[in-house]
Amino acid sequence: MVCYVNNLAHEAAENQPLTELLTALGQTQTRGLAVAINDVVVPRTEWPTHAVQPHDRLTLIRATQGG
Repeated sequence: MVCYVNNLAHEAAENQPLTELLTALGQTQTRGLAVAINDVVVPRTEWPTHAVQPHDRLTLIRATQGG
């Protein structure tokens, strides 16, 4: 199935949990990472059980420091 990560098409398994998709994307360091699916933020506690659906639009945002 195809989903979109930061506006780029990505192939993922059907009903793949969000944590597995993040690992497949190389996002192993999740501290400071926020994920929204279809413009709705997914709480970190729901990542292991939230299944990604076909054509979902994921936005990954990483907090940075600086001024």
